[in-house]
Order: sequence, then structure tokens, then C-alpha cells
Amino acid sequence: MECSFFDVKSISMSDIAHMGRTCLSSFSSLKQTVGVKIRPKFCSCRGLFSIPKASYSGTSSNTFAAKRAVCSIDEAKLAAGNYIFQINMKDSNLFSRKMGVLHAFDDEYGGVIVDPRRLPANPNAFASVLRSSLSHWKAKEKKGVWLKLPAERSDLVPVAVKEGFEYHHAERGYVMLTYWLPEGPCMLPANASHQVGVGGFVINDNNEVLVVQEKYCAPASVGLWKIPTGYILESEEIFTGAVREVKEETGIDTKFVEVVAFRHVHNMAFEKSDLFFVCMLNPLSNQIMVDDHEIQAAKWMPLVEFLEQPRIQEDSMFKKVIDICIDRLQKRYCGLHPHKLVSDFDGKLSSLYYNVIDSQDTTCVGS
Repeated sequence: MECSFFDVKSISMSDIAHMGRTCLSSFSSLKQTVGVKIRPKFCSCRGLFSIPKASYSGTSSNTFAAKRAVCSIDEAKLAAGNYIFQINMKDSNLFSRKMGVLHAFDDEYGGVIVDPRRLPANPNAFASVLRSSLSHWKAKEKKGVWLKLPAERSDLVPVAVKEGFEYHHAERGYVMLTYWLPEGPCMLPANASHQVGVGGFVINDNNEVLVVQEKYCAPASVGLWKIPTGYILESEEIFTGAVREVKEETGIDTKFVEVVAFRHVHNMAFEKSDLFFVCMLNPLSNQIMVDDHEIQAAKWMPLVEFLEQPRIQEDSMFKKVIDICIDRLQKRYCGLHPHKLVSDFDGKLSSLYYNVIDSQDTTCVGS
């Protein structure tokens, strides 16, 4: 489609027909020429006019008034004045209310996902088409609406909130808002409620544990030697995250063995729950190279000396974790090893963690 702009104050319907017959071919039953008042710039599109809202005139059953007609090629950028067209009723379906609805895709749960690439150009136009869209989706008995607004369109956030949208989550480049259309409680899934951390228990052939002292920590942990820990990245496996964190903090290459234990605690950072996985790793190198950004110091510490630290002896959970790791080393305990499986439920490859015991010698497979 093409748009042309003409500096005019008024234009007749016959002039419009002369400028673009394709645009007006649907109005073949036009009975008379009606003057149209518009703004200094008029947009003529080769295609159908996009009219968000239409109301029928009381003067004749064959006329209707379309207010705030908008040129679809410019995503509702140009708002003209009142247009009055006199057409046959059989052609009125050309001005479907869909033409005033945000571009969106149906999701598999009966809701809609608004296309963030095709949002109106300004907040006023967005407010109008958003209200129209919500009415349309309610009539279609849609359920949840997902509205992703990129950072560069942050001016639309207060408009959406005013219309009843709620914050769902935010990332560096966007904010996601939602709207639950049906009556009753909202059934949309909440924002991710967990953060996942990993710790690597690495011990060498000399019975020495790889430990670090962090540069930035709570006063109670100053001087504590602890195992390397950190958070896994987006789309990262638990076992690869543990190997990466050890490498980043100490420079030591390792091989993942098992998850030996994990902790679940609530209301941690940003009021999220915290999952922390303790992983047994085998060292593949010995030379330590400290990460100066996060780590104050790192070294190989004799296991006995590591266990004698007051903080470990006084903390029942910390001590229990180390006891489990020692039992695993002595093959009195089996941890969880990742096994790649595909579920028919979602068709995705997943890591299922479980232990396998050799019935003949009662030792864990993968030791």
C-alpha cells in the first residue's frame, strides 16, 4: 500500500475517487458526494481505509458515521477528523471492527499475544485501539492478554496500566503486562518465582578441597573459606553451571559427577524462593587463577582443615552438606546424575536427575 499527503482543508468524495480508485472501489454504491473536514495533512491509501470505530447514523438506514478514521499504513499515526460516508449497508462489513484491533496472535490456552513490532505510533492512538481491542477480545471470549512493551515504547506503559493491565515481569529490554478478560480469578501463570544457585565441591587426590574467599560478603562470612558458588545463567543446565562457576572463580577445569544435595528456601533476594544445588566435581587441572572481580583468594585446603572452620561446625546445614559430600566420596551415598530424556508432553529434551546403583557392588554408577 502507498500513502500520499496533500495540503488541503477539505476534499470531496469524488476527488478521493479520482485520486485512488482502488481505495474507493468498495464504495461503488455511493449515492452522493459528501464533504469531509480533515486536518491540514490528508492520508490517501491505496487499499481499504482502516477505521477503528464506527457508529450508524440515525438519519438513514443506509448511512453510518465513522469517527477518527486512521490510515492503516502508518499504524494509526495520523488521526483525521470526522468522516461521513453514505454507502449501502451490504458494504458496511468492509469496516470490520477487526480493523481497529491490535495485531495479535492466539496462544494455545485461549488467550492472545500482542505483536510488539506493530504497536501504534503514539500513546493516544494506542489508548484508543487498546480499548477497542479489549472489547473485541472479550466478545470473542478470549482469556489472557500478553502485552510486551519494548524499552523504546515505555511511553505506552502508563496507558496500558490505566486500561487495567497489570505488571507481570520486566527484563533489560522490555516490560510484560497482562490482562485477564473473563470473570473470576486470573489463571495466568505468575512470574518466575525461583532463582537457582550452584556450588561445586571439588576434591583432589591429595584429599584437598578447592575453596575460595569472596571479596564481597556479609560481615559474618569475612575470612570464611567456602566452596565456589554462583547462579546459573538463563537456559543453562545445573551441571554446566556448576562447572562454569568453578572455572570462572578459580581457573580450575572440572568434570561434573553428581548433584549430592539441594536446598530450597523462600523469600530470599527480590522476595523469590532460592534453589541451591551442591554438585560433586572431579578436578581436571590443578593451577589456580583467581577471578579478581569477585574472589579475594582461592586455594587447595586439606579437607580436615576445611571442616575445622568454626562457621562450618556451627552451621548445621553447612555441616550436613559437607558430611554428605564425604559420604559420597566414600561411596556410602549416591547422588543424582542427569539423564537426557524427551517427554511427549512438550517434546523437549530434558535433564532428569536420579541415581543408579549397581546391585552387584552397591556403588553408584558414574563414580
